[in-house]
Amino acid sequence: MKIAIIGATGFVGSHILNELASRNHEITAIVRNPKTTDDKNIKWVKADVFNVDELAKTVENHDVVVNAFNPGWANPNIYDDFIAGSKAIQEAVKKSGVKRFITIGGGGSLYVAPNLQAVDTPDFPKEYHAAATAARDYLNIIKEEKDLDWAFFSPAFEMHQGITTGRTGKYRLGLENPVFDENQRSILSVEDLAVVIADEVENPKHHQVRFTAAY
Repeated sequence: MKIAIIGATGFVGSHILNELASRNHEITAIVRNPKTTDDKNIKWVKADVFNVDELAKTVENHDVVVNAFNPGWANPNIYDDFIAGSKAIQEAVKKSGVKRFITIGGGGSLYVAPNLQAVDTPDFPKEYHAAATAARDYLNIIKEEKDLDWAFFSPAFEMHQGITTGRTGKYRLGLENPVFDENQRSILSVEDLAVVIADEVENPKHHQVRFTAAY
C-alpha cells in the first residue's frame, strides 16, 4: 500500500512509520524537518500542515493518510494549534481525493462512566488538560465528516515513554470506553499502538467511528 504519515518524526508517528516500513509498505513521511534514511520504502517530504493546498498535493494518490500531528506538549497555544492543524489536515485529505483517513487523538475523551469523559474527572492531569480537550473537541468535529472514510484512535490512558513492554503484537480493541486489564489499568506500549494502527491500515475495521486499544 501507499501510505502518507503526517508527523512521522513524533513519538507516536515515528513508531507507526517504523512498523509500517517493516511491513514493506510505500511510505511518504510528512514532517517539518525531513530526515534522511537508507530505507527505500520511505520518502521524506517537508510540508506545512496548515497549508491545505500544499498538503493536499503531498498526500494525493495514496491509499490512506495516517495523521499523528501534535503541535508539541510544551506549546502554550496547543489547544488552538491542535484544532486548527487537525481541521486543515482533514480538509487537505478531502481535497486530495484520498478517502481513508486515520487520525490519532487522545484518551481523555474515553468514557469512564455514563456521560463522563476522563478529561472531565478531577484526577485528570492538569498538564495534559488543554491537549486532551482539543483532541476531544476535534473528535466532535470529525464526527460530522460524511465524505471521508475516517477512523479516530484514542490511545490507552497509560501510553507514554517509559512503558517497557515493547512490541508484543497483542492488544484488545474497544470503542467509546477504555480497555482495562485485570488490574484495572488501561495500558499499551507505543510499539503496540503502532501495531494497532498498522493492522487497521491493512485490514480496516473501523469506519467513521472512534476506537481504542490496550492490553
